[in-house]
Amino acid sequence: MKVRQDISRLASALLLTTMLAACASSAERLAGDTAQQALYRSHAGAPVTSFRFLGRIYSWTPLGSSAVAVWTRTNEAWLLDLTGPCNGLEYTPVIGLTSTGSTVSARFDKVLVRDNAPVNMPCTIAEIRPIDVPALKAAERAERAAKAQASGT
Repeated sequence: MKVRQDISRLASALLLTTMLAACASSAERLAGDTAQQALYRSHAGAPVTSFRFLGRIYSWTPLGSSAVAVWTRTNEAWLLDLTGPCNGLEYTPVIGLTSTGSTVSARFDKVLVRDNAPVNMPCTIAEIRPIDVPALKAAERAERAAKAQASGT
């Protein structure tokens, strides 16, 4: 009987430890997302109503569940704030954008999450801000250098 109680206590302790570790890693990821989102926002200009889009996304970076940075060229990027959380945005391998006449417009066009979900709901773009890509890249390099220096490498 005592062995069974000990095993039960051990299992409970392991479960609690696993749950705490999961919460800690989620909190670390959320803090990282918030820091990355703040970095992108600090290098974004004033809102614009639209941008020219020739149908190809060069690259993209999810910034939480309700914002995404989209590169349309190597040195042209846009911060897209969405009207609310966009299901699957943080984990999908591919996104798309709607456009009309080669133009993506705030409050009209959408981010399309392309994953294996049975239903992919489009996410409406609330606001578009141009990103100062050279300044963003310089800030990211400085951040990496500071982390490397802090870790001693």
